[in-house]
Amino acid sequence: MTTKLRRIALSVSIAATLFAPAVQAENIRIAFIDPLSGPFAPPGRNALNSLQLIAGIATEQKWAGPGNTMEVVGFDNKASPQESLIAFKTVVDQGFRYIAQGAGSGVGLALLDAINKHNERNPGKEIVYLDYAALDPDMTNSKCSFWHFRFEPNSDMRMEALTTYIADNPNIKKVYIIGQNYALGHQVSRAAKEYLKRKRPDIQIVGDDLHPIATVKDFSPYVAKIKAASADAVITGNWGADLALMVKAAKDAGLETTFYTYTAYTSGVPQAMGAAGADRVKNVSYWNVNSDPAGKEVVELMKKKYNDDYWLMSSHSALSMLARAVKDTGSADPVKVAFAMEGMKIKSLNGEVEMRKADHQLQQPIYINTWVKTNDTDVKYDQENTGYGWRTDKKIDAYVATQPTSCQMKRPGR
Repeated sequence: MTTKLRRIALSVSIAATLFAPAVQAENIRIAFIDPLSGPFAPPGRNALNSLQLIAGIATEQKWAGPGNTMEVVGFDNKASPQESLIAFKTVVDQGFRYIAQGAGSGVGLALLDAINKHNERNPGKEIVYLDYAALDPDMTNSKCSFWHFRFEPNSDMRMEALTTYIADNPNIKKVYIIGQNYALGHQVSRAAKEYLKRKRPDIQIVGDDLHPIATVKDFSPYVAKIKAASADAVITGNWGADLALMVKAAKDAGLETTFYTYTAYTSGVPQAMGAAGADRVKNVSYWNVNSDPAGKEVVELMKKKYNDDYWLMSSHSALSMLARAVKDTGSADPVKVAFAMEGMKIKSLNGEVEMRKADHQLQQPIYINTWVKTNDTDVKYDQENTGYGWRTDKKIDAYVATQPTSCQMKRPGR
């Protein structure tokens, strides 16, 4: 290349740099739509605090790239699908492009339908749904959506792990199933009966109750039925106040049966259990700081900033993937971000996890934990200042807990 040509090339390069559009830093806003008042407010407030905590860490550490920030704003849905749809309209009007929700699959299904319709009718203004805890398996099966990403193991994945653990205990002969009368409660009942029949056909189902969600104030009649049935184990998908009140009623009645739960770590339940739940309340989860110290800094920061426990580890996985997708694509556009999150693998607080492309269900390990007194070895961190915390009995690899999917994903054009 001659000197003259080099000068021309250099001039063109400088001009292109000077007149190229500046890359705008993005504030990635996420609308949190879940209960901040009413009986399910304690876990709702904790979830909002957890997401805001992780968003702050992500911003400080530039997870989404230099200049990009993450912000989570709370909208109270009072645990109601109807109120959630009202909140959704407000969120759309305010220009949010990401929604986080997890407190109840009834709400989740209503929002999923609304998001699908909105995105179909409003190309260029699409919204992505970050599902941090709505566990109905239909949401990643028959009702799966390109716009929905679930970051907790669904109820079937949990039940696969839980029933495998129960099946290995020859002392369990009678099981009582109890749950809330909505989507998740029905799915837990179905899966428990189906999986136990396959793995331990000798186990007798001695009760199968569904009760109104967030309505029962006294669970003593249900506890009396469990006691009368001589159940060796209780399986429940209850969460929030319904689980806390049931555990309290069991404690008051002196019920010694072992409870196998999905969410006994959520706000209010540890305090209700206290010493009475020691060694006989078990939980199937997807992380435990007492066996995964990678998350201890987050746990300690949550305690320092909010005087609360960090248990919603899905908040870390969700915002980590969202931030990575923004950084990798150089854009906060929900369509580009959603395509980038499909099949993505990241290292979260429980190890490497993968967002399965087929159905947008995060694949990750599952833990069986027992509520025990804290110690200096394997249970350092307690919950709700009770002096009790979770000991990991078994960690089940992701491939063991994985479930097939019937999802027929419909994707938009890029």
